[in-house]
This record gives sequence, structure tokens and C-alpha cells, in this order.
Amino acid sequence: MDNKTQHSRINDALYEIHRDISVNLSARELAKVAAYSEQHFHRVFQQVVGETINTYIRRIRLEHVANQLMFDHNSSVLTIAEKCGFTSLSSFSRAFKIHFGTTPGQWRSTQNSSSEAPYLADPEISAGYQRIKNCSVPEPDIIILNSQHVAYIRHQGYGRGIRKAWLLLQTWANQEGITSAYHSLSNQAPTAERPIGQQIGLHHSNPAWVELGDCRYVACITIDKPLKHRGTVNSLTIPGGIHAAFNLQGRYGELLPWIGKILECWLPNSGYKLQTTPAFVHYRKNQFLASDDLFDVKLFLPISVF
Repeated sequence: MDNKTQHSRINDALYEIHRDISVNLSARELAKVAAYSEQHFHRVFQQVVGETINTYIRRIRLEHVANQLMFDHNSSVLTIAEKCGFTSLSSFSRAFKIHFGTTPGQWRSTQNSSSEAPYLADPEISAGYQRIKNCSVPEPDIIILNSQHVAYIRHQGYGRGIRKAWLLLQTWANQEGITSAYHSLSNQAPTAERPIGQQIGLHHSNPAWVELGDCRYVACITIDKPLKHRGTVNSLTIPGGIHAAFNLQGRYGELLPWIGKILECWLPNSGYKLQTTPAFVHYRKNQFLASDDLFDVKLFLPISVF
């Protein structure tokens, strides 16, 4: 079996995991999704991803718990742990301390400040943070999105290297006759659809405390139905639901600090809680492809009142 087929099958499993990280998925179930025997699935998953399936799921759940602890000050540690898929508080606490070197309670009380964020080690992002640090967070629209099929390429790391994923995806789209669309979502309608060809970036990691090189990003283009033929480019469905939608403009280096500011300043005082489905940006202008490094995006943050 060639590498493209292996990556495609493992991507199917990764999609199931990230669609909602709170769902309890066994290795046997994920092996069926990837069309492997369970034993072979374990080997191929580690070969493609670089971690065992159990280590990967535990890590992304712990990262999401850490995110929730920073920005949800009203829910108990137990409530947040259960929301992120942990069923035992004692085993969760042990795993959290091993991974982060501190207890969940200490992590919450410390509330790592933006000035300590790992992304500030990147000179361009640090400069972007300085440019927007005194700006006010724009008021979001609260809208309901329908689920959306997308073609995608995964990329590890938040940085200019993301451009390679976009160029590859853009080449594929041109070959498929899919042209880029930059239609704005309606702020008036109770639901919002995205037309074919729109560029979307899924942000699976919070670079306020996850090292940039370890952050996971997915470059996506909207399509009307799942792909029949897959390889380097695969397809998934972005979950719908209630989202806070923020209009953001700027230049390269400013988007990650804007996302951090929204999570730190808007979310804790909003009355909403962050959901376990991924946040994403809809690009009206993509800084990774624009010659002037400028972006014009709408950030969609999945939220609920519970």
C-alpha cells in the first residue's frame, strides 16, 4: 500500500477524533474507519502521526482541557475534564501533571499571560502582537452554521510553512475546476452557508502555550460533496452549530495574537463556553497567499451556554 493511501486512511481516523474530541472512540472503532485491522492500524497510525493512537488522543484532550481551564473560570475542573472526554478525575489529574508539570488547579490559577506565549519567540508574530496588543476586541456576531464539506491538507506547525499546504491545495483545486470564492457570510440570516471554493483554516491548537512547531493546522477549500478519489488531498466535514464570528483584518503575524486576545479577553466575560469542535477562519484574503501579507478573515469560535 502506498504512502498516499496510508495517509488518506489515517486522515479519516484523525477526522473522527477531531470532529469532537469528547467522543469516546476506541482503537477498534477507529481502525474500522481507516479500513485496517486493529493491530495494523496501531502500527500505521504511529508511523504516519509519530505517536501512538492512545497518546495522541490523550494529548489533544489534555491540550483542550488546558485551554478551557484558562478561559472558563466558572466551570469546575471535573466538569471541564468530563466535557473533554475524561471519565476519571484522578487519572486525568495524574495525566495532566505528567504532561504539563503542574496540577489542573495550579494551571488555572497561573493563567499564563500573553507576554509568555510561545508564539512570541517568532519575531514576526511578536511584532504583530505589539501592533495589536492595545486594540479592542471587535464585537462578534452570534450565528448558526450548517456543517460544510471541505477538501483539505493537514500541516504541522503555525508559521510561513503553511503557505506550502495552501499552494498544493490551490493547485489541486485548479485541476478540479474549483475557483476561489470570497463571499461574505450573511450576518442577518439565522443560518449561514459557505459557497464552493472558499478557503478555510482549521486551528486545532492554542499557540498561546503550545509550541508553534507542534501546533496543528488544516488548510481547507469548501466543496459540495465528499471526494471520491483521495490521496494527498482528502475531505472532511466541518461541524456546524452556534459560533461567535469575529471580523479581523491585518497583516502576517497579527492573526494568532488576535485569536489569543479573543480567548483571553472576550471569552471569559461573554457568558459562553468554548465547545470541543475546532475553531476556524474563513479567508476573504489569505495572508499565506497574498503578495502583501495582508489578511481579511472571519474567525468562527464554537460556543455554547453550557
